[in-house]
Amino acid sequence: MTRPVLYIGNKNYSSWSMRPWLALKWGAIAFDEKIIPLGGEGYGRSQIKEVREVSPSGRVPALNVGDVVIYESLAICEWAAEQAPSLWPADALRRADARSAASEMHAGFAAVREAMSCNIRRRLASEPAWSANVRADLDQLFALWERVLGKYGGPFLFGQRSIADAMFAPVCTRLRTYHVTIPAFAQKYCDAIFADVAFQEWERAGEVETWTIEQSEALYR
Repeated sequence: MTRPVLYIGNKNYSSWSMRPWLALKWGAIAFDEKIIPLGGEGYGRSQIKEVREVSPSGRVPALNVGDVVIYESLAICEWAAEQAPSLWPADALRRADARSAASEMHAGFAAVREAMSCNIRRRLASEPAWSANVRADLDQLFALWERVLGKYGGPFLFGQRSIADAMFAPVCTRLRTYHVTIPAFAQKYCDAIFADVAFQEWERAGEVETWTIEQSEALYR
């Protein structure tokens, strides 16, 4: 069988691409990747057409497996878990809890995602003044992390590394980029993500990319 092909956006900016990429790496699933640069100089109809050709939704990530395209981040992660079941906790209740957290990240925290676009290379010197909605999202985020880290003992959210961590890994980069003041338990968790070999591979690649998205770079200047 031909190796699956994962189509992704820029590694510096595309948090949704990072999530299934990490899951595939953590599951030791062999795959090829193809980056379609999104935004920045030269972005236009040719790239949009290229995305449409590989993804029915017109968005990346998309995983081409045989004659099927899996075109949504969490769906790709679930496919990966079918190949590598260790990507979810073995215990049924812990697994359900992990799925709840992953789904909450998938559908929620809109204020944080809007206010803190993913930008791995960037580091603000000080934390911006956040809106009440962003603060509410951060409170919810830290409450979730505190609960599961306390319940399951860390170092990852549900003990061992799982898809839930793939879903939240880009959040750690946002907290770092925007100089967000975070509780000690959250910093310890993010440090575990930052120390992960696969995450570091993604991070290094993002840091040397030459594409830029000015809208992201201009935030909080």
